[in-house]
Amino acid sequence: ASGRILMVGHILQYHPAVRRLKELVRDGELGKIQYLYSNRLNIGKIRTEENILWSFAPHDIAVILRLTGRMPTQVAAYGGSYLQSDVVDVTVTHLKFEDGTRAHIHVSWLHPFKEQRLVVIGSAKMASFDDVGKSLVLYDHQIGYEHGQPVPIRGRGEQVPYDTDEPLRLECNAYLHAIETREEPLANGQSGLNVLQVLETAQQSLMSADKSIDIPEERS
Repeated sequence: ASGRILMVGHILQYHPAVRRLKELVRDGELGKIQYLYSNRLNIGKIRTEENILWSFAPHDIAVILRLTGRMPTQVAAYGGSYLQSDVVDVTVTHLKFEDGTRAHIHVSWLHPFKEQRLVVIGSAKMASFDDVGKSLVLYDHQIGYEHGQPVPIRGRGEQVPYDTDEPLRLECNAYLHAIETREEPLANGQSGLNVLQVLETAQQSLMSADKSIDIPEERS
C-alpha cells in the first residue's frame, strides 16, 4: 500500500550452492522431485525464548519451498522437550505436497556433532548439499528391475562446482540492488509469509493431538 519493497533475511536462498541446486532442478537434471530432507543439527546455541523449530527450521523451510516452487498441503511436526519443559529441543517436521512430493526437516541443538545437509531425491538423479563440508554432489543412481524386483544400480557421485562467494555478502548486495533498482528481491515478502505459515502450522501440530494439519489452498 505504501509502495515499499520488502526483503526477508532468508540467507540460504542466496547461498551459491543452493542457487546452483535450484538451477539443476529447474533444468530437469534431477527429473521430478520425489523427496527432500534436511538436517540442521548441532550441540549448543540453546534458546530459552524460542524452541528449536523457530530457531533452526526457517532456513530449511525457505530452501525447500524454493526448490519445490510451491506450498505444502499438509504439515505434521513431532518433537521433544528435554532441557526445559516448555521449550522443544528436537523436532522432525513432515511436509506433504499436492503432487506427491514429500519432505522432512530434522532440527536439534542436542546432537553430538554439527550437520547441515540437504538431500534432494529425483526420478532421474539425486543431489546432496553438505554446508559443513562445503560440497554439492550429484548422484546418478538408478533403480533397475530383476525378476520384477527393484534393484539399486549405484552411480558415481559427481562434484558440482559452485561459486565460493559468502552468502551474507551476496544477501547484502541483493538488498542494495533492490534499493537501487526497485526490483523485488529473491527473498521477498511473499517468501517470508510462506515460511511463516509453514512454521505456524508446524507449531500447531506440535501442540495438537491430531498431528497432521492441512494448509488451506486459498492461503498458500
